Amino acid sequence: MQLLLRRPLSPSVVSSFFLRRSMSSKSTSTDPINPSNTRIGWIGTGVMGRSMCGHLIKAGYSVTVFNRTISKAQTLVDMGANLADSPNSLASQSDVVFSIVGYPSDVRRVLLDPSSGALSGLSRGGILVDMTTSEPSLAEEISKAASSVNCISVDAPVSGGDLGAKNGKLSIFAGGDETTVKRLDPLFSLMGKVNFMGASGKGQFAKLANQITIASTMLGLVEGIIYAHKSGLDVRKFLEAISTGAAGSKSIDLYGDRILKRDFDPGFYVNHFVKDLGICLNECQRMGLALPGLALAQQLYLSLKAHGEGDLGTQALILALERLNNVSLQPSLSS
Repeated sequence: MQLLLRRPLSPSVVSSFFLRRSMSSKSTSTDPINPSNTRIGWIGTGVMGRSMCGHLIKAGYSVTVFNRTISKAQTLVDMGANLADSPNSLASQSDVVFSIVGYPSDVRRVLLDPSSGALSGLSRGGILVDMTTSEPSLAEEISKAASSVNCISVDAPVSGGDLGAKNGKLSIFAGGDETTVKRLDPLFSLMGKVNFMGASGKGQFAKLANQITIASTMLGLVEGIIYAHKSGLDVRKFLEAISTGAAGSKSIDLYGDRILKRDFDPGFYVNHFVKDLGICLNECQRMGLALPGLALAQQLYLSLKAHGEGDLGTQALILALERLNNVSLQPSLSS
């Protein structure tokens, strides 16, 4: 019987073996996303972002946050999030980076700035998810930039307002690679329901169509309220009566009672809605579309901004109609 004698393994070989073993145990692009293998970065902790990010922290994910106004991120830090000093630093500590900021210029800065942007700090295979309502062309640009450095980008704007964000009931419109969107579902499902809309930019197109629908719906709601008030109806009873009929809508459910209480705290800012409707109008011009309802709603919301009411919620549209008709619901509601 022969004995096979083996030389002792050198330290370098042992080190190489354990390094390969360690690397094989890490998350790959096919592994299901879960708190043990995926680090989250979150840029933008305003009215919507704070609640959305909070769901991920509560689910056990390791989260790093960035916000220009540090105080607005404090709630998330108190929940266990780490605070980064730049999008670049945040991305270097993350596998998936979410962003939900104000304007397309903000998106460009936090994601694409060559020195401080998230993409410049993201490792190969990392994923950017922009949830800001922004320009479809910018979503396509971000996707190309991400691909050039072997990363992935998804545009995933949301609808549902502050209550939808708080309750994890948002509608999410996703554009990009469908396999990636499906892989992100464990994260999306904590915030709401994801709807795959097509290639990069299609999530933004879907959200803009959503905003066009909301604009006309909100205008119809406040016009109905003004008419009911002027005709001497009890406006609260009127809203209760129509809410279960054909005129019932999410706008009545979310904003009817707020309007009656003169509660104009923002679930979604007038300033941001004016921005969204402006993007819609630009896209309509590019496509050769005439949408007069959209144009009228944009002008009425712009009048709120001109009166210094841009930081109110979109339900403040009632103020524009009150001024236009020289009426006020306030006296009858307070009596």
